Parts: sequence; structure tokens; C-alpha cells
Amino acid sequence: MYTGRTVFSQIMDLVPANRFHACVRRYRGNYKVKKFSCSDHFRVMAFAQLSHRESLRDIEICLRAMQSKMYHMGIRSGISRNTLANANEVRDWWIYADFAQVLIHRARQLYANEDFGKELKDFTLYALDSSTIDLCLSLFPWARFRRYKAAIKLHTLMV
Repeated sequence: MYTGRTVFSQIMDLVPANRFHACVRRYRGNYKVKKFSCSDHFRVMAFAQLSHRESLRDIEICLRAMQSKMYHMGIRSGISRNTLANANEVRDWWIYADFAQVLIHRARQLYANEDFGKELKDFTLYALDSSTIDLCLSLFPWARFRRYKAAIKLHTLMV
């Protein structure tokens, strides 16, 4: 039963596809590619980022659970861990770096006249990040995080 477009496909409509395809052509990203195109690769990785997937296995399992909706999300080929790993390894990263610059330029234009509440010249800006770094329990027994896992919490403050 079709109830409408997925939120992900609506978000992907905001991405300028013609500019992405220009980046792919510039670096010949689809050269000798049979099924898993750069467009599919970008959509899969965007989905992984937006849905907080943590590994290739996690991405694969989540997308296989949504197999019937993948076509409506704009992903035209099947996903396997091996295909995704090969694409991540072989594809030229400059495709995505150039496209990121396109998106940054577009965001700057959209928010050029936007007031964000306070002028930063008069105030000190702080950025705090907290990340968990996984460690091997046999090498770092003092860093027990779970029963069979070790980790440390790293806090970073930028002024």
C-alpha cells in the first residue's frame, strides 16, 4: 500500500542532482560500474548518516529491513556489505569532497542574511564534544566499559 513519499526521498529532493552528477562525471566515478552507481552510493551513505548507522553491517541490515521502500528512497540496487566496502575503498573521494563544497556554498547563500541570535564578536564561543573511544579489553583492562568491552570517554573543549 503506497501512502506517500518517504521523508528520506523528500530530503534527497533538496540535493541538487545535476551538480552531483557533474562531480561524478568530472572524476569518472561511474567508470566500469555495473550496478552500484555513485548516486546509489551517495544515497546509502546519506541514509546511514541521517539514521546514525555505525557500521557497514548496521547499514546493510537496516536497508535490507526496508527492502520494499528502497526504490522509493531512490536506491536502485541491492545493498551488501561487500559492495558497500568496495565502493568506499575504490571510489574517488574527491567526488564527495567537491559535492560537499557545492552544498556548503548553497547553505551559505540560504543563511547569508540570517541572524543567529547573538553577534559572536562580543561573546566567547565554546564548543564541547564528548566521544567514546573503543579499546581492546585485553590490552586496557583498566578501561572496562561493559562486560567484554573497554572504552574511554574523551572530552574536548574549544574556546
